[in-house]
Amino acid sequence: MLKISDTITIDDWELTEQFVRASGPGGQNVNKVSSAVELRFEADRSPNLPGAVKARLQRLAGRRWTKEGAIVIQCDETRSQVRNRELARARLADLIRKALERPKRRIPTKPTKGSQRRRIEAKKQRGEIKARRGRVSDD
Repeated sequence: MLKISDTITIDDWELTEQFVRASGPGGQNVNKVSSAVELRFEADRSPNLPGAVKARLQRLAGRRWTKEGAIVIQCDETRSQVRNRELARARLADLIRKALERPKRRIPTKPTKGSQRRRIEAKKQRGEIKARRGRVSDD
């Protein structure tokens, strides 16, 4: 069981771990030992996550979100299978914690009168400069 917050925990049946051979550090040992972990979390079917959190989680997960509604996290940073497993679970927990935070609602604002006036003045000056360009008359 993976504890995310005081109210949200992820059950073991929602997580699937698969160990595969890793690239990276380990020398010849890399060819023999399956130390990389592929953690799969069935987020779409999870009863512990509210709908809004699932939607934010899908946006945050990006390419890691599958068509079936699962999140796949791969970790092959260390030579230790146990350490890679811990890192993958920590990444998943961090991702879900980020999805729990509600984004601040943007309050639309209008530009101030002074900024509007300055913008129009700058445009007029620039227009005058461009208007003065061109052929010089003989008179």
